[in-house]
Amino acid sequence: MRALLTGGTGKLGAALAELLRGAGWTVVAAGRADGDVSRPDEARALVERAVGELEGLDVLVNGAGAGFTPRAVAEVSETDWDEAFGATAKGSFFTTQAAAPHLARSRGLVIMLEDVAGLQPWPSFAPHSAAKAAQSMLTKVLARALAPDVRVCGIAPGSVAVEAGSEARRAVETLVGRVGSPDDIAGAILYLAGAEFVTGTTLVVDGGRLLQSGQASDA
Repeated sequence: MRALLTGGTGKLGAALAELLRGAGWTVVAAGRADGDVSRPDEARALVERAVGELEGLDVLVNGAGAGFTPRAVAEVSETDWDEAFGATAKGSFFTTQAAAPHLARSRGLVIMLEDVAGLQPWPSFAPHSAAKAAQSMLTKVLARALAPDVRVCGIAPGSVAVEAGSEARRAVETLVGRVGSPDDIAGAILYLAGAEFVTGTTLVVDGGRLLQSGQASDA
């Protein structure tokens, strides 16, 4: 598989890139230094560069994000809002728009790296939650728009790649008694890559976190 992974130089993204390479994929792992995907021209340039390096494209993983900073609602600024929506929602849309013709040729796949924050309100991360909810809707919208040649699926991680030292505290948020790992997300990506009858849906990979409580989370 030939894949472009945006957000591919962060903690989770870099680990996913290595795991996918270990599974035999060729991966272009792009970070902020490779372009601002919230700008359509830079998203197009990144896709064209990746297609050139990979000699085609089978999978696009939209993992770029920003604005994950805790703030009380009263303290959220326009800059906070723009950062969260820029990389997550705009970036996912414009990168997919640029990649769609290439993916159509390979009958490929788009994966949105969503977040359970898009399915559950997190008051201390209002822009992030809203941006992830928008990205989740893009999974459905783009699945319809690009069918039947391109599948579009989402993966919504829970507590994955958490800060060192917080594992025990975060593990109690799940039903399985542990935090997630990049291996869990890579496994979901590999599953979706082979699941040719799956599109327009989001696979929640959270260890049962969403079932733990009906209350809002502050992550």
